[in-house]
Amino acid sequence: MSDSSTLPPARLRPEAELAGAALSVPVLARAARLARWAGPGTRVDAGGGLVEEQLPAAAEQLGLSGDDAAAYASEAWRIAVDTGLVDITDEEAGTVAPGEDLALLTGSPQDVLGVWLTALEAVLADASVPDLDDLVDAMAEGGEVDLSSLDWDPDAESEFLDGVLGNLYLLTVGEEGPGDAPVPLPALAASVIVPSDMGEPSNEVLEQVSDAMMRLDDQFRLLEPIGLVEYQPVDEALMADADEEPAAPVDEADVSRYGMVRLTPLGLYGLRARLLDAGFEAPAVGDLADKGADVLLDGTAPFPPAAAHAETELWLAGRGPLDAARELLAAARGSDAGAPLRRLRCQQALSLVGAEAEPALREVLDDAELGGLARVWLTEHGARDVPAPPQEMVFWLTIDTVAAQLAAEGNSEELRALVEGLAQQHSGFFDTAWRVEHPATPDVLEAMGRLHPDKKIAKEARKAAFKARSQQGG
Repeated sequence: MSDSSTLPPARLRPEAELAGAALSVPVLARAARLARWAGPGTRVDAGGGLVEEQLPAAAEQLGLSGDDAAAYASEAWRIAVDTGLVDITDEEAGTVAPGEDLALLTGSPQDVLGVWLTALEAVLADASVPDLDDLVDAMAEGGEVDLSSLDWDPDAESEFLDGVLGNLYLLTVGEEGPGDAPVPLPALAASVIVPSDMGEPSNEVLEQVSDAMMRLDDQFRLLEPIGLVEYQPVDEALMADADEEPAAPVDEADVSRYGMVRLTPLGLYGLRARLLDAGFEAPAVGDLADKGADVLLDGTAPFPPAAAHAETELWLAGRGPLDAARELLAAARGSDAGAPLRRLRCQQALSLVGAEAEPALREVLDDAELGGLARVWLTEHGARDVPAPPQEMVFWLTIDTVAAQLAAEGNSEELRALVEGLAQQHSGFFDTAWRVEHPATPDVLEAMGRLHPDKKIAKEARKAAFKARSQQGG
């Protein structure tokens, strides 16, 4: 995933709702509780962690019990320090005080989400670290960790997790993905391990996918308490020794046994924030609502249809139908390479505007670039006395439409069907089409020659493309 590419837009929940979710996630809620509990008698060690004798009291404050209570309390304290909810006032004495950022948790939604994002980074850093027991075993004599004995590359591990989370983000926001549905862990692991051009994965690659699943199982267990994901872990029976009998009958076809993960609305917000920080174009639906029509049409050009529809609805909600229609039509003009797709988005936007916009469409009936789509709109809305378009306008609109579809979808099956239909419905289509004074005429005719399955018709299209290019001096 290149940081220069534009990602599909995310549909985010309101910030107030997200801030409420952030305050309730276990990691941040516990950190805040310990920050408010800490007092003059609280002591920390040289690393800023609670001294061992205070961990039972901290665990009790959090309502924790059992063998892992002290570990959870220690983790919560570390998050409180990392997020600035607690300040270490004297490192030698090991004394602490409430941090300035503690007040942010009762501030604006943006304040709360800022603290949560800091906590998220701390947890993500933890998730990229190997099991603590392995670290202890790998301690060298000098007291430093021997990373080579762990077979662990911190940068590679962080990059692997970032890649997985990036793919999970794409699956969540993309219209081809599952959206709000959980993603099977094997599919997510395979998305970063199996090369896209590989047919049947080799046994070696499948083994790498299996290893990646086990790593991700540990990591998602850590990431769920910060509210990034909802996670159904890998069934423990799958990791049992082959000689052991399962505790209960298992369904071998049940893919959920291999782990299922879903981004939460808060997690979607968090990953988008990280992508923006990393330099990605990661839009959100609603970003363009207060912008001009020119920005709307250009901005939604690469959007999937449903996202473009949602963004346009928000844009229209803040404007009167007639003014919106006039602004959209003015922004749709142009002979640049992006103009056909801009006009297509304009046509789609105008389909959401009611009959009050009719005067704006009638004003452009004689416009060479807009007259065709104006007639289509008026006819679809049952307007009377719509003048028939001249043949030149019909062919110009046809070229413009195909050019827009090429820009939006490439060589799709829908475009292939459109090309076949045009050649079938219009006898002598190419004899006239090459004369159309549209900048995209040569490219459109070349595409028709490439897409049409009939060799004879495809040859006619290529000849027409050559004539059009010669006419335009290309």
